[in-house]
Amino acid sequence: MVAGIALFAVALLGAASDGAEPSPFADFGRETGRIRPELHSSGFGPQICSCPQSAVDDLRSMGFKAARTHDWALVNKAERVCDYFHIFPLMRLDAKDPENYVFGPTDYLLRRTREEAGLDVFFRLGASIEHSGPKVHFNTLVPEDFDKVAETFAGTIRHYNRGWAGGFEWGIKYWEIWNEPDGVNTMWCLPDGDGDRSAKDPETKAEFERRSSRRRDLFCKFFVTCLRRIKSEFPDVKVGGPAMCKMNVPYFTALLKACKEAGIAPDFISWHHYTKDPSVVMDAIEKGRSLCDSFGFGECELIINEWHYLGSSFAKLRSTDPAVKKRVWSGPAAHNGIDSSCFNLTLLSKFQTSKLDQAYFYGCNPVGSWGYKNDLGEKNKVYYGLKAFGDLVRGYPVLCAAGGADGVTVLAAKSEDGSRKALLVTDYRSGRRELSVDVAGVESDAECEVTVHDYKSDLERTKARLDGGRLALPKRDAKSAAFLVEFQN
Repeated sequence: MVAGIALFAVALLGAASDGAEPSPFADFGRETGRIRPELHSSGFGPQICSCPQSAVDDLRSMGFKAARTHDWALVNKAERVCDYFHIFPLMRLDAKDPENYVFGPTDYLLRRTREEAGLDVFFRLGASIEHSGPKVHFNTLVPEDFDKVAETFAGTIRHYNRGWAGGFEWGIKYWEIWNEPDGVNTMWCLPDGDGDRSAKDPETKAEFERRSSRRRDLFCKFFVTCLRRIKSEFPDVKVGGPAMCKMNVPYFTALLKACKEAGIAPDFISWHHYTKDPSVVMDAIEKGRSLCDSFGFGECELIINEWHYLGSSFAKLRSTDPAVKKRVWSGPAAHNGIDSSCFNLTLLSKFQTSKLDQAYFYGCNPVGSWGYKNDLGEKNKVYYGLKAFGDLVRGYPVLCAAGGADGVTVLAAKSEDGSRKALLVTDYRSGRRELSVDVAGVESDAECEVTVHDYKSDLERTKARLDGGRLALPKRDAKSAAFLVEFQN
């Protein structure tokens, strides 16, 4: 469960008595909990091929706590890794016989993740996404034998945690059942297709609803089967899922109801978010907590294990139209531009005082649309923002009181002995040209070093000084920007 103390209300320093918007503030004299590194995790991990030491160094530099293994079979091309049909390729064989498993490639990949990149493993049991069309699926079909698949999941956990089949005793804690079963024609697919979600005519639309209901019922049965099987042998691990496409309340309700009726509780629920509105993500966390509590699952953890800025739409991201591509991939609002990076920093800051237990930034391939480098290997704005947050997490474990304003988010933390203090101020699309923060708990004339992250610079260093308890930050223009401010007594 949440390790830190959530801030539901704070007294805003410098707030005007006439109802004007309060000033952003930080008070280093008021400790409110601990920084939670697990909220800064990712889908990125080392790869088997073409992964030089510099790529591992990049991973380490962003300061992630853990890596989720979903879609790793897609970025490790021609390698049989992670997905259950790679680990246990012939379903007609005995799932209790270690000779029928192929662990080697996944062993190598997870060893690199743990030992070279220094990341904990969050293991997704199931399959990588399959964008193969409405009626052509091979790896993401609804399994024919739920008990058999559950047994292969147990064999996988036994290998990595109990040394079975020449395995390890790694103590991997989190095991997730499947991914995005509420997707359509991509992840939990009927043999003859899931139907047409965009259908307008009543008959086709009704058929789609019937198929969706059938798929959901089948998945609830599958989830309970796997959850019960795993927990019966491994009561010490945490098992849950199923990484919904979003906070899908009707689907989660059906799933949690099935668990309740079966007399077994998931250790966590997980879902994804692709949006440009931080409030949507934060509202979903509250919904998830309320939903779990309503079923009596008060200990059930909340995990968002894919999230990313989405400034336009998936269709526009994949467009080949030059005009559309220019709008999506260039300028401050680009998919991996400064708005994207400041969106990330806004959420990473807000997560720390939320009811969320873990968060994993997507994607899985360092290069491309969902990566931190472009096709030329150049780091984008997203990389520099994630690195700045990693620096804060590593160096400042004690959370302090802070508050923001419309479009401005403030996170304050300090070292164990209090001699060093850090302030992360993120302006995400506020439109402000000037930005200042009221700061308490440091010397009035304390010097500080400011790292600027904006449209024109990538973690550029500059100096600033408190003036009467107020810190003015050097904003260049009205675009999104972030500032990491470090004080030294």
